[in-house]
Amino acid sequence: MTEALTPSRAAAPCRSAADLPAPPALPIYLDYAATTPVDPRVAQKMLVYMTEKFGNPASTSHAFGQDAAFAVERARTQVAALIGARAGDIVWTSGATESNNLAIKGAAHANRAKGRHLVTVATEHKAVLDTMRRLEGEGYEVTYLQPQANGLVDPAAFEAALRPDTILASVMLVNNEIGVIQPVAALGRICRARGILLHADAAQAAGKMPVDVEQLQVDLLSMSAHKLYGPKGIGALYVRNDPQVRLEAQMDGGGHEKGLRSGTLPSHQIVGMGEACELARLELAGETTRIAALQERLRSGLAALPGVRFNGDMAQRIPHNVNVSFTGAGAGALADKLPGIAVSAGSACNSASAAPSYVLRAIGLSDAQARNAMRISLGRYTGAADVDYLLRQLRLALR
Repeated sequence: MTEALTPSRAAAPCRSAADLPAPPALPIYLDYAATTPVDPRVAQKMLVYMTEKFGNPASTSHAFGQDAAFAVERARTQVAALIGARAGDIVWTSGATESNNLAIKGAAHANRAKGRHLVTVATEHKAVLDTMRRLEGEGYEVTYLQPQANGLVDPAAFEAALRPDTILASVMLVNNEIGVIQPVAALGRICRARGILLHADAAQAAGKMPVDVEQLQVDLLSMSAHKLYGPKGIGALYVRNDPQVRLEAQMDGGGHEKGLRSGTLPSHQIVGMGEACELARLELAGETTRIAALQERLRSGLAALPGVRFNGDMAQRIPHNVNVSFTGAGAGALADKLPGIAVSAGSACNSASAAPSYVLRAIGLSDAQARNAMRISLGRYTGAADVDYLLRQLRLALR
C-alpha cells in the first residue's frame, strides 16, 4: 500500500509538523488472515473465463467447453505444485470450510467399520470443531487435545491419545488466530506408522510457508483461494492417491471430481485459484523475507508499548501474524481508537461474538487477557510505513 520510509528520513529530528513523514494512504489493511484482496494479475486471468471462454468444462463436445476444461486442469496442476502434490490428487471445493467437511465427514463415514474415534485439537478452526461435534451427534467419539502454553501440540500427547479404533486425526498446519506452525510432519509420521488418516487445514499456511504433502505425511489437506490473493468461493482438498484413503461424498449430483464433489465447476474461480497459487509459489521466498522484516519491525515497536503480551510461540510461526494482548485496554475498544486501520480483535469467524477467544483461552490466557487481544496480520501490500503508522496510533491510544 505504501513504500517503506528510508532510514535517513525515519531517523531525522522533527522540528515542526512540516518535518513529519507523510502518513500512509488510509485505510490501512492489516487483517490479511481474515481475507486477502484478489491480486490484479489473478483478476485479469479470471476475466477471460467470465466473458470469453465461459463454457462449461464438462461440455467437451465443443471448443467453449474444451477451453474451460483445459484451464481447469492447468489450474489443478498449479495448485498441486504449490503443495508438492500430483494434479490428480486435487479436488475442487467451495473453500477450506467445505474441504474440511469433506475430509473429516467423508473419512469418518467411509471408515466407520474400522472405528469411530477421532482426534483433533481444541484450537482448530470452527470448520473443524463444529464438524467434529456433528459427528459426535452421529455416535463418533472425539478427543480434543489441549495445546501447550505456546499454542503447539505436544507430539507425545498426540500419540498417547490415539487408540486402536482411531480412524482420523485433524490438526491445522497454521493456527488462524495466533499463527503458530504445528508439528504436522511429526504427527504425520506417527499416524502413518499406525495406519491412521491425518488431515491438515492449511488455509493459513498455503502461500505463506513451504508446504509439501509428502514431507508432512498428510493424507488430506484443505486450502482456500481467498487466503492467498485469489477469489472467494473456491478451494481445494488434497486427497492422497492411496487405496487406504477413502472418502464418502457429501454432495450428490453429477459425480464430478471423481465422484467426490458434484456440481458444475466454476472455471473462472478455479483459474483464479490456480494463478494465485502459481504466483505464491514463484514469489514465496522473496515475500517471506520481506514480511519477516516487517514482522520484526512490528514486534519491536509493540514490545516498547506498556502492558504488551505476545501470544503463541515466538519462533515456530509464520511471519505474517502477530497476536498481542494489552493490559488494561479492551481490544475491541482499542481497535475503535485506530482510525483508518483494519485489524482484528479475534478471528474473522468469531469477531461478531462477545465471548473471549477460545483459542487464547485454550493456551492459558484469562478471559480479560483474551478479550484484550488483537491480531495484526501482514500481507502482500503491507509496507513499513503502514506498520509505523499503526504503532504511532497505538501509542496515542494507550496514553
